[in-house]
Amino acid sequence: MTGDAAGKPVFSLRGVTRSYRVGSTEIHALRGVDLDLAAGELLVLLGASGSGKSTLVNIMGGLDRPSGGSVRYHDLDLAQASDAELTRFRRRSVGFVFQFYNLVPGLTALENVQLVTELSTDPMPAREALERVGLTERIDHFPAQLSGGEQQRVAIARAVAKRPEVLLCDEPTGALDCDTGVLVLEALSQANRELGTTTVLITHNAVIAGMADRVVRLSNGEIAGIVVNRQRSEPGSLRW
Repeated sequence: MTGDAAGKPVFSLRGVTRSYRVGSTEIHALRGVDLDLAAGELLVLLGASGSGKSTLVNIMGGLDRPSGGSVRYHDLDLAQASDAELTRFRRRSVGFVFQFYNLVPGLTALENVQLVTELSTDPMPAREALERVGLTERIDHFPAQLSGGEQQRVAIARAVAKRPEVLLCDEPTGALDCDTGVLVLEALSQANRELGTTTVLITHNAVIAGMADRVVRLSNGEIAGIVVNRQRSEPGSLRW
């Protein structure tokens, strides 16, 4: 973590719940989550499918609203924010990386990243963002000409190019083999260390937890445990 990690949290969640109905059944996706996230921290959310990981990250990213509780990003309560405030928050402060890359097929790697930089207030040059993820030689290639791991690294470059304070990653290695997944994790770790980007990484793969500052294990919509890693493992040392 950066030197600011001991200061005021970037995120402060208190009593966060999320319920929704499927037919006549009420689903409780989150059941009273309390969590602080420090500046520059790399946090892994670990848990089985259906444990509430994606719901929690979607709420933190302003893509969903909680049913109850507060979700503070600095002085903004995302639970009470207007739609316009949430849009501004997502645009200015958050980068998203998903399991499936969501690249525009008809645009090159460079053009896919430029889509974000054109909308940002203080963007990183798109070429620099792609260099950071090791794709200097692939910037003029279209998604269909790139491997899965290369496409995911383009997605990471796109996310970090707007210099977000927060990077939210939902199973970014879920569709990749180990060797390719490690390259993706290295790109995320580099962004966290060099840019100070507070990073949340969802995974069901316990091996990946070794690269985190903290590991939060979710089960049935609740925090089942939190582990602090005294020393982060380098992604290149991880195998699954």
